[in-house]
Amino acid sequence: MTYDLIDEAVVDAPPAAVWDALLDEFRGGGRWWVPSNTFAPGSGSPDEVGGEVKVTVHTKGVDKGGPKLRFTARTTAVEPGRRLEIEYVDGVFRGPSEFVLDPVDGGRRTRIGMHFRGRPHGWLKLLAKVADVGAEHSKATSSAFVALDGLLAKERA
Repeated sequence: MTYDLIDEAVVDAPPAAVWDALLDEFRGGGRWWVPSNTFAPGSGSPDEVGGEVKVTVHTKGVDKGGPKLRFTARTTAVEPGRRLEIEYVDGVFRGPSEFVLDPVDGGRRTRIGMHFRGRPHGWLKLLAKVADVGAEHSKATSSAFVALDGLLAKERA
């Protein structure tokens, strides 16, 4: 089974601010994808080809117990301020994903999209037979994008 999910939101901030917040989160910022996901730097930088990020999905929220889904994302392509392509190379997911930022309203706002094409690996293959991992992924991603919009609104105020 391979997931092919696209989650999008419009954030009330210019693409440069959204790009910086995305990279900050991947460097371990923990400011807007928590409580669902946390990120820790691996080797290199997430905005450089070959850079790695360690991802933990907290299925019940950070410090709330439940299974933890861990995997490593390696950057495969970067178009600064616009596009970040990654490949899941280790852990419970394998496959590509992509983040795309598009300016909206003359660049005052940004459409952020995540195209997730990961496939479960290892023990997650079994869990995926009884749990709707794709729906949970989209729910967490959508919530994160709402939190990102709120964070950037506070920073502008």
